[in-house]
Amino acid sequence: MVERVRVREIDDDEGRRLLRIVRRGTGSVVTWRRAQMVLLSAQGMPVAKIAEVSFTSNDRVRDVIHNFNADGFESLYPKYKGGRPKTFTLPERREIKKIAKSKPTEHDLPFSTWSLAKLADFMVAEGVVDDISHEGLRVLLREEGVSFQRLKTFKTSRDPDYAAKKARVEHLYAIADGEVIPEEGEPEIVFCLDEFGPLNRMPHPGRHWAERGGRHKDADREPRRRRRATYNRFRGVRHLFAALDLTQDKLYGHIKPVKKRTQFLEFCRYLRTLYPPEIHIAIVCDNFSPHLTTNRCQRVDTWASANNVEIAYTCCGSGRC
Repeated sequence: MVERVRVREIDDDEGRRLLRIVRRGTGSVVTWRRAQMVLLSAQGMPVAKIAEVSFTSNDRVRDVIHNFNADGFESLYPKYKGGRPKTFTLPERREIKKIAKSKPTEHDLPFSTWSLAKLADFMVAEGVVDDISHEGLRVLLREEGVSFQRLKTFKTSRDPDYAAKKARVEHLYAIADGEVIPEEGEPEIVFCLDEFGPLNRMPHPGRHWAERGGRHKDADREPRRRRRATYNRFRGVRHLFAALDLTQDKLYGHIKPVKKRTQFLEFCRYLRTLYPPEIHIAIVCDNFSPHLTTNRCQRVDTWASANNVEIAYTCCGSGRC
C-alpha cells in the first residue's frame, strides 16, 4: 500500500512559527499559502482536502510538503530568479543610443531623418548588433530615454570642435556612470563645475493685515511705504562656485566675492585635494573666459598638467553642464 504524503513531525516552536505566519498574513502571499498547507498537513488533513481548501492541485500540495520535509522553513520563502538577461550588452545599447541621436548625413547617408527600419538596417550593416527588430529597437530607445520628436526651431552650435568636445564629454559621463571602464591614463573621477551669480538679495512683496483701500480708506491714514526695487550693496555681491562629483553623487560649493581665474583655480585646487594625487580626475566646465587657457594667461593649463587633472570644455552654445 502506498504511504500517504504527510509533513514530518514538527515541534512546538515550529508549530508556533507556522501559526504566526498564517495568522499575521503579512509578507508574501506565496509564503502564507505554503505555511497554511504545511500546518493543515501537520493537523492530519489529507492532501486532497488541503488542495480543496487551498484552491490548488494535489501535486502542488505534495511538492510543498516534500520541500518542507527536506529544507524546512527555507522552502516557504520564494526565491525568484532575475529573469532573462538583456538581449544587448551595455556597450551595445550605448552605441545604439549614440547612433540614433546622430544625423544620417554624418554617416554619408542620403536622407535627413532616421526611421526605425533605416536605423535597424544600419545597425546590422555596421556590425553594431547581429540582428534587431523594429519593435525591439523602439523599446530599447524608449528605455534609454530617446523618442522621436518634432522640432519647430533648430539650434546648432557654431563651435568648430563641436564633435570632438561632445564625444569627449559624453565619454567622461559614461565613465562616471560606470557604463565604460576607463582605460589606462583616463580619468577615474569626473566633476561638473559651474558658477552661479551674482547672488543678490531682492525685495519681495509681503503679506499682513491692513485696512482696506479705496472708498473704505481712512483719510488720516499715512501712505504705505513703497516697496523698493533693490537693496544697496555696500559690501558687494557674492558668487557661487559649485561642482558635482558624478562618481560619488556629491555636491561641493564655495562662495567667492568675484568669479575670476584666480578664484576658479582656488576651487579647482580644493577639488584636487578630495582625492589622492595619483588618481586622475576630470573637470567638465563651460567656455567662460576664466576657465580658458589663453596666450596671455596659461595658468589653468599649467596647473592642470602639473596636478594630474584634465579640463574638458563643453561645446560653445551648449548651455550649462
